[in-house]
Amino acid sequence: MKRTIALLLSLMLLLSCAPALAETAPTAPAALTITGSLELEYANQFSVDFCEGGYALITNSDGARFLTIPQGAEIPQGLDADIVPLQLPLSNLLISSTPTTSLINAIGALDAVTMTTQDYDGWYIDDVKAAMDAGKLAYIGSYKEPDFEVLTANPPPFSVFSTMIDSVPDVAEKLGELGIPVMRDTSTYEDHPLGRMEWIKLYGVLLGKEAEAQAHFEAQKALVEGIGAQSTGKTVAMFYITSKGDLYTRKAGDYMVKMLELAGGEYALPQLKPGESGTQKIEAEEFYTEAGDADYIIYIWSMGGKPATMEAFLERSPILPDFKAVKDGNVWFTTPDYFQISDTLGAMILDINKMLTNDDPAVTEFTYLFKL
Repeated sequence: MKRTIALLLSLMLLLSCAPALAETAPTAPAALTITGSLELEYANQFSVDFCEGGYALITNSDGARFLTIPQGAEIPQGLDADIVPLQLPLSNLLISSTPTTSLINAIGALDAVTMTTQDYDGWYIDDVKAAMDAGKLAYIGSYKEPDFEVLTANPPPFSVFSTMIDSVPDVAEKLGELGIPVMRDTSTYEDHPLGRMEWIKLYGVLLGKEAEAQAHFEAQKALVEGIGAQSTGKTVAMFYITSKGDLYTRKAGDYMVKMLELAGGEYALPQLKPGESGTQKIEAEEFYTEAGDADYIIYIWSMGGKPATMEAFLERSPILPDFKAVKDGNVWFTTPDYFQISDTLGAMILDINKMLTNDDPAVTEFTYLFKL
């Protein structure tokens, strides 16, 4: 009898609590109400609108839209079909782009990344290699041929690829079939080098590290602002030579040229497609005619055969010994991680400025440039 009475009392208590539980359960908002936007100083390839309830709407320059859903919240009612909801917190991510990984690592969120399309030997970021050594980050094949069996067994809730994924549309299609959202990191389309680095703010929003992202960006921006706008008057040639002997130089509109200009240098080939980014193949004799008198050479070591000695560098082309920069001892090489990182672009620009203004020949090694 006592047991029956106890059960009845317990049932009555549960029924009396039911309305209160229903009132505190999360409800889906009927619509998104924008309350503000992420402040951007240089980046123009994405935007973030903050909405009531802690939601954030991300719009990429390619038209893709993503909505972060706060922990415990519901997907808004009537959400546009093209908007991809991302339930926070995000973890178990596939990040294909190495510069993107550098930004995520810089804000202390590398633990959220468990998959990469860059193999171990190709990484030059120590924290990434340590994560792979610890089994926290796994190589799942190249971006051209990721291991879809692994992705099927453990699908990430979100992935980021560089625009190189455009060359393999079948990969993007397959990821879509698996229900894995893909965001194209279009930071390479940014007009300003600091615009590339400002993407750190986007990953701060996605990974709950907004304050860390803002602080990191401000610190790197301050390094560039500290240089000032005055030109050193020094000219610089930037190029690499392939194993077949083909010479590639940077187009005048390339971000490396803009980094040089922010550092106070002048590009040796300002007339070479100033409205375009990337590299341009050019005949060695023509290149020497245009850039042979450059005060400095920045040789792209990671793409140019990785010469181990100055002699090995000079052997790459018969034109090289005649360059003014070679005769003056002003030949510098990019470090292996130069194109793998975006989180320290400010420090990289400062290194170029130090190269141009350094009067001590004994100082030969900086952080992102080195002499053989």
